[in-house]
Amino acid sequence: MDRTGRRPPVEPRTRRNRDADWNAWPVADYLAENYRRLHPCDVGVIRHHSAVYRRHAPGSLARTLELGAGPNLYPLMLAGAAASRVDALEPSAASVRYLRHQLAHGADASWRPFYTLCRSLDPALPASCAEALSRVRVVRGTADDLVPGRYDLASMNFVAESVTEDFEEFSALCAAFVGAVRPGGRLLASFMERMPSYRIGTGPVWPACPVDGATLRGVFAPRTAGLRIVRLAKDLTLPEYGDTGVLLLSARRPPAHG
Repeated sequence: MDRTGRRPPVEPRTRRNRDADWNAWPVADYLAENYRRLHPCDVGVIRHHSAVYRRHAPGSLARTLELGAGPNLYPLMLAGAAASRVDALEPSAASVRYLRHQLAHGADASWRPFYTLCRSLDPALPASCAEALSRVRVVRGTADDLVPGRYDLASMNFVAESVTEDFEEFSALCAAFVGAVRPGGRLLASFMERMPSYRIGTGPVWPACPVDGATLRGVFAPRTAGLRIVRLAKDLTLPEYGDTGVLLLSARRPPAHG
């Protein structure tokens, strides 16, 4: 207390990734709010990512990564032609259960329009979604488990900015993402623009780090080559999370010197 007898205001604590119970991630609510129908922002992400995958011949990418896969299947679908193997790295027990069930028993019917769009943009994809997803291996783990240089391509969608309020931790996660690909390897990512910490359904508030295009350039430009960032306008068909749009990133890890 100060000399007036009043308690000083409590400064809000910056929450980090470890402070959230990701094993209890509300998969059903998250899917209901975001992926039970094809939203305009999904169309934008799929078009952007598909253009990169189409540059690679079928099976030419020996191993790719989906970092923080969550229960979102369409980034995994997109890799189904170019990649021989896709590692879906995910820390949440709830999301891992969902992914493994989808792979074992077939994707929910709500994912069909997503795969139809993916295949219309990349005819090299298999005729069935199940065949495309057969390349996927679900791996329980975090960015700390990544082996540097293992992958030909790494993808990360709505992850780094959605798991921590700490900018340094956000930056470190992005650095691990870049380091996961071999020199010359490809990088694809999506970020919610300026999204504050958020709520799914009526559950707890999850930590987030608001980022914009300048933030991404500051983090990725020193670590990548051919960096390109594209902005999608805010999707008004989605719940109000406080974001101002979506940022799409493509880049390469620079070739090794010497």
